[in-house]
Amino acid sequence: MSINLEEFVEQFAAALDAADARRPVQGKFDPGIGPHHEDRAVDLIVTELRQTRPAWHIKLQQRYPASRQTCDLLLGQPPEWAIEVKMARPNHSVGTPDPAAVKDILSPFAADRSALSDCRKMAESDIAPRKAILIYGFDDADRPLTEMIAAFETLARTRVTLGPRSRALIGPLVHPIHRMGAVFGWEVKRRA
Repeated sequence: MSINLEEFVEQFAAALDAADARRPVQGKFDPGIGPHHEDRAVDLIVTELRQTRPAWHIKLQQRYPASRQTCDLLLGQPPEWAIEVKMARPNHSVGTPDPAAVKDILSPFAADRSALSDCRKMAESDIAPRKAILIYGFDDADRPLTEMIAAFETLARTRVTLGPRSRALIGPLVHPIHRMGAVFGWEVKRRA
C-alpha cells in the first residue's frame, strides 16, 4: 500500500480536530489540544489516526539507525515514510508570546532539534525510503503562521530538497487562544 503525503497531511489535520473535540486538558489550562506539549499532542492525534487509518501501521518514536535520536512517526509495514513533526505555537496558552516558537521551527543548530535541523538529519538518514517534515501550528495576527512557514521553506531549501507543500486547515478548535491553524507537510530529500 502506498501512502500519499498530501492525504497524510489532510488526515493528520482531521485527527487533530477530532482529538481537540474531545476537549483534552493540559494542567490548569483551558481544554483543547493547543496547550499540550508537542509529544503529547502527537500521541492524541495518532490515537485518532489509528482508528481511522489502521492500515497505515503508525509507529511512534522509532530510533534512527546508529543513533540515540528518534523519529516521531514511521508509516507503513515495512516503513514507507519517516515523518518528523513540529509544532508552531506563537503564543503560550494564556496569550503571551512564546519566544521559543521561532527557534523551534527555524534554528539552524542540531542541538535545538528544530524543523530546519530535522530536515538535514532526515535527508541524511536511511530510516525509511521516503522522509517528510510536518509542521502543525496556530494562527496569530501579530506572528502569522504563513510567514513562519515561508521562512522555513526558504531556509530549508538551502540545506535539502523540499517537495511541494501540502496544507490542510485546522479549526475552529476549542481553546480560546489556539483556535485556528493549519498542518503543512513536505517530502525531504538530500540536495542533488
